[in-house]
Amino acid sequence: MRAVLIQADVDHSQPFEQRVGALCAAVAAQRGADVVILPELWATGYFAFDDYDRTAEPLDGPTVRALRDAAIDADVHLHAGSIVERGPGDELFNTSLLLGPDGALLHSYRKVHLFGHQSKESAFLKPGEIVQALDTGIGRVGLAACYDLRFPELFRVLADDGAEMLLVAAAWPAERIAHWRLLVQARALENQAWVLACNAAGRQADVTLGGTSLIVDPWGRIVAEADTSDAVLSAVLDPADVARARAGFPAFSDRRIPTARPAVRLPAPPGRPSHAPSAIQTAPGAAVYDPASTTRPAAHTTSCSR
Repeated sequence: MRAVLIQADVDHSQPFEQRVGALCAAVAAQRGADVVILPELWATGYFAFDDYDRTAEPLDGPTVRALRDAAIDADVHLHAGSIVERGPGDELFNTSLLLGPDGALLHSYRKVHLFGHQSKESAFLKPGEIVQALDTGIGRVGLAACYDLRFPELFRVLADDGAEMLLVAAAWPAERIAHWRLLVQARALENQAWVLACNAAGRQADVTLGGTSLIVDPWGRIVAEADTSDAVLSAVLDPADVARARAGFPAFSDRRIPTARPAVRLPAPPGRPSHAPSAIQTAPGAAVYDPASTTRPAAHTTSCSR
């Protein structure tokens, strides 16, 4: 399977329709690929918060129609990045789209984790509530977006739903690009799945985007990596690697989900002043630190190999 990530540096000084046309032409040129992925909110510009409402449209709007035509022209599965979706109640969402080679809308995902740090996304948009994997012509896939990478439980829900390929659209800033690389690899490794993560390049508002789009295999190894500029990243991947990774190192079968409970507070030893804190035992047999004692508890070490 050949995957193509279009790490676009979109010129947001151009009229909106011209931006859409330029990237749709880039998609149409990828005939021969199996899947093409675009960045997050590439047409509007993630950091163009004041344009969210102006550029919002429903899922049958002109931008989606143009993207459907591009998918047909290229004969590819197209993860169209995301658009600002206008919902039926006039609410706005950051919505990722997956289109089939026939232009059909196969899947949509409303971003669950909206960014609030140095961003107005969470102020202007409504978070989604549902994640779901889907069987497609390129395997069982799950969609996520940018800030979602910091929340591993979302990706585990997709893996539990059978996802073998995780497609991520992003607008990740250059100043935190080391986090990006680490998180993309971690999500692939812990879920033993392919992760195809397409970031944006260039500059939006006063923010420099980090590029560095990644294709990472189920062992957490980077198969292909873009630089920081406008780029088309391509790699051939084997979907069967997921089954091989999960069979060769079946970590999922050893998974246990512990129940959280408060630490047990023990009675104070005889003679301790009443104002002193009680000792707290966090687990049976654990060393207990006594702040009133001058004797440090012996360290407990266990050797193990993995």
